[in-house]
Amino acid sequence: MDTLLTFTGYHDPYALGVMEDDEQLGPILTVVTQRCFDSVVLFSTPGMRENTQKTREALRTRFPRIAVDVRDVPLADPTDYNAILTAMRRELADLQESFSDAEFYVSVASGTPQIHACWLVLLREDRFPARLLQVRPPRFVTDESPPISELDVNNLFLPLINSGPDKVGRIGSKSSKALPRAISEPPNIPLRVACARIGIVGEHPLMVDVLERVQIAAASTLAVLLIGETGTGKELLAQLIHMLSDRATGPFVPLNCGAIPRDLVESTLFGHVKGAFTGAVRDQPGKFDAADGGTLFLDEVGELPLDIQVKLLRVLDDGMVHPIGAKDAKKVNVRVVAATNRDLLERIADKEFREDLYYRLASVELRLPPLRERTSDIPRIALHLLDTINKQLRSPKRMAREALSKLQQHRWPGNVRDLYNVLSQSCLFSRGELIEAEDLVLSRGQAPPAALNTLPDPHEGFCVKSFLGDARKWFFTRAVEISGGNKSEAARLLGVSPQAVQKFFEAERSTDRWE
Repeated sequence: MDTLLTFTGYHDPYALGVMEDDEQLGPILTVVTQRCFDSVVLFSTPGMRENTQKTREALRTRFPRIAVDVRDVPLADPTDYNAILTAMRRELADLQESFSDAEFYVSVASGTPQIHACWLVLLREDRFPARLLQVRPPRFVTDESPPISELDVNNLFLPLINSGPDKVGRIGSKSSKALPRAISEPPNIPLRVACARIGIVGEHPLMVDVLERVQIAAASTLAVLLIGETGTGKELLAQLIHMLSDRATGPFVPLNCGAIPRDLVESTLFGHVKGAFTGAVRDQPGKFDAADGGTLFLDEVGELPLDIQVKLLRVLDDGMVHPIGAKDAKKVNVRVVAATNRDLLERIADKEFREDLYYRLASVELRLPPLRERTSDIPRIALHLLDTINKQLRSPKRMAREALSKLQQHRWPGNVRDLYNVLSQSCLFSRGELIEAEDLVLSRGQAPPAALNTLPDPHEGFCVKSFLGDARKWFFTRAVEISGGNKSEAARLLGVSPQAVQKFFEAERSTDRWE
């Protein structure tokens, strides 16, 4: 007789989705829907009695052939490990007597994190033979990662037991340096699964193209330069490159180059030895040391001072790091992924960024589209972010369809980060559990004018240059007509200088004479 054991939780029997009128199966109903059981034992803590009763009724209604047994576990504090273990050992001993012929399965999807941990301890003790089931939330379900999977409890912790902590030697110490981190074969992680783990949401063709290029670039050893506006998710893309590369088991070390004080940049990157300068009271490894065998993400790389750019270029060329004050350089094995929201070619022209460093960093150059260029992704991203925000709230919020539509019409100058801030504030200030359109605390970005909805779609024979030229001519001519021929007033209406209006009509007259 197959018997499922599980605590009931806040998301049982049904979990409200983040969309209005969206209701999903809770963890317990998900398990029972996916696997066949003869009986289910619901463990109920005092705070979950109402959820337990609703779950029992839902099971009896949907699966009348399954026997449902409810067991009250009087835990005053469901986060007290000792109390949980004591109560559960007693309950499990009683279950073995009551269900002598049962094959037990345990689902740890419901209950507190402390209850989850105690389940693992109890199953490892070998006193209670049971099989452990993992339940995945819908957003993580893929062809490779089904909603329900079985875990081998006996082998679950072997990687942790067999691998000790890394031995990291100090700079200048007499102890032997740790062996370089091993570089393994690229992990066989499907792109969709990797994106779900990191939290990357994107199905617009522009974003799909970027993600596919990331997957290809990740398998190489080339440096990658990510270019995109603030808030487009450059660090998430860097994490994705790391996860899909052969360095996935190594460290991922992010560094915001624009946030480091000028006099600490070199030490932060390359480290220093004791006594190298005033205040250097001990050896300090740099970010290249921390990223050895893994990936170093240099965010806002365009903000690095020119003298540091020279030293960074040298490290990228030969892999040798020279800490401040050290006699000898040392070899590191680091892949660099850089990012910027600045035009580096413009900074090169202004003598603020080295051209040779640019070409060294941009072996692969990827441009991230701003949110306004992939508006079809906004609903998916908004619901994903709302789900993340809800985990921090005592009362989860849901999104009305009108509110979602309003978000899609916004311009989002700060991109995904801007969207996250708006949703956070809207959750904070909305009075009810449903976020309506009027509850949205929108930022400075403006929705596209309604007139844009009447613009033609690109078609065969369409020329955007000619179309914009005609539109410009119409606006200038119409402004002069409205202002009664006063070109200064026309310039004010157009938001340009009077000289711009004068030059426009002079150019028009010149074109007419030529024709």
